[in-house]
Amino acid sequence: MSRTHPSRKPCLTAVLRMAGLRPTRQRVALAELLFGGPHRHVSAEQLHSEAGLSHVNVSLATIYNTLHQFHEAGLLREVAVDASRSYFDTDTSDHHHFYVEDEQRMIDIPATDVAFQSLPEAPAGMVVTHVDVVVRVRKATA
Repeated sequence: MSRTHPSRKPCLTAVLRMAGLRPTRQRVALAELLFGGPHRHVSAEQLHSEAGLSHVNVSLATIYNTLHQFHEAGLLREVAVDASRSYFDTDTSDHHHFYVEDEQRMIDIPATDVAFQSLPEAPAGMVVTHVDVVVRVRKATA
């Protein structure tokens, strides 16, 4: 028995509009790829590959632009691993990350698992908005 599932497009279209973004065909298609399952971390290159496999014709430049637009709109959280690599997290809640160097992937760390005794005072006229902790790990060698 085959069951059809309702499209998420109307919901994603509404989410994009509420975030102040025009729901173009490409944005809606990328939102479906990003938000169609459990929370995850994705690089622009990974999303570009997934888009190709899903027959979503979009350039890597458009992927980068869309990810940054989603981030600016509060739909994604950007996690910089180093100067040349960022991941975009669909879970925008406060939490931290392990970065598995040998696998180039992120694993969530609950915010409650990281404690700070104190934070430095923000420079004059500024406030701390959040703290991102990325703990780099790799497989132990015997």
